Amino acid sequence: MTLMELREVWGNAPLIAAAVGVLIQDEEGRVLLQRRGDDGLWGEPGGALEPGESFLTGARRELFEETGLDCPDLTLLPLPEGLQDGPELFHRYPNGHEIYIIGMRAHGTLPAAALERAAPDDSGETLELRWFPLDALPELSNNANRASLNVLRARAGLPPLPLAPTPPAPPVGNFLMELRRVIGPRPWFAPGSNVLVTDDGGRLLLLRHGHTRLWTLPGGSLEPGETFAQTAARELFEETGLHATHLEPLHLFAGPEYRFTYPNGHVVDFVSVLYRAHGVTGTLTPQPGEVLEVGWFSPDDLPPDEDLSGELIRANLRWWRTHG
Repeated sequence: MTLMELREVWGNAPLIAAAVGVLIQDEEGRVLLQRRGDDGLWGEPGGALEPGESFLTGARRELFEETGLDCPDLTLLPLPEGLQDGPELFHRYPNGHEIYIIGMRAHGTLPAAALERAAPDDSGETLELRWFPLDALPELSNNANRASLNVLRARAGLPPLPLAPTPPAPPVGNFLMELRRVIGPRPWFAPGSNVLVTDDGGRLLLLRHGHTRLWTLPGGSLEPGETFAQTAARELFEETGLHATHLEPLHLFAGPEYRFTYPNGHVVDFVSVLYRAHGVTGTLTPQPGEVLEVGWFSPDDLPPDEDLSGELIRANLRWWRTHG
């Protein structure tokens, strides 16, 4: 199911869109922008991921579709500057569709002359392509574009562009459950966060989940308008009763290898930011029904892979063992 197919049954109501923005600079530091077909304003190439797609694969696809160009050195920006999230990334398209953009930014370089061989596809998404100096940008389409270009402006020592006002984020509910009532078990993105909590002896906190009966990290799904860090803090408290003074973003995990099928048959493609909790306070209080058991594990005494809740958690724990 694509985003447009989902819109046919979901209507205009806000959706969380896993998307990638592509920032291409030339040898003079100018940025490549497209004039969009939907509103006639400017923005970086990019768009929504397709189920089963990684952010880098999506970035290459979107760049080629919207410009006809390939960028050999295209890479994802590191956290936190590569991360897209938050209520300010709300956008209402001219057709009335509303989204909260979450995801990543990719960056690469091309010579200015590459624009001579640009050949956007015939979808009408791209009306024009042009290089712009970072201190002389045109009118931009939305806050996601402004926030992305502010990353490059900060690198160049330029002040940030002001963001347009947006409506307040909706109250936290159960967005994923509401979405499932519409799409059924079909694969869809489940953005969220997981948290590494360690004790004074360096042991890691794991939770045995009530639905899967498998070991997992504190964490859960992002709600519309939430940042990944807000999700991490909320889920950490809900599941454990603990607070963190600071949550440090470590790595984003996304791509086809992180598809997971729940016992009820629902299929999700995880888009998950792993955080390290610092300054943890509170009394460990497992969430009734959601958490069956808690345990503290050293790197050499983790549960076997078959007792862990899918490849995402296995990858999170590999990251912890490797990086400490």
